Amino acid sequence: MHLAGFPFGVTNWSTLERTEHKGATGTSYWRTVQCGDVRVRMIEYTAGYLTGYWCAKGHVFFCVEGELEIELEDGRKFTLAPGMSFQVADNAERHRNFTRTGAVFFVVD
Repeated sequence: MHLAGFPFGVTNWSTLERTEHKGATGTSYWRTVQCGDVRVRMIEYTAGYLTGYWCAKGHVFFCVEGELEIELEDGRKFTLAPGMSFQVADNAERHRNFTRTGAVFFVVD
């Protein structure tokens, strides 16, 4: 990741517009800051959320609250709890997310 093309900034996440994104089940709500080519998000997942597609985008996901299961297309599953993260490169391993209880994640991609 190359971080370039934007100045120093401070983000008050509670003041950003929240956008709604439907999953195969449930909904995610994003608050987003675009920093040059880098997207930074705070994502809230409702209970029962399942991503509606296999994602090939690279991310750094950090769990703020709740619990999220990351499923890789090859069938492996990993559960993230508060204080845990996952990292994956673009086009490395397709993945999708599921949460039974809801979760909040800080995401850089």
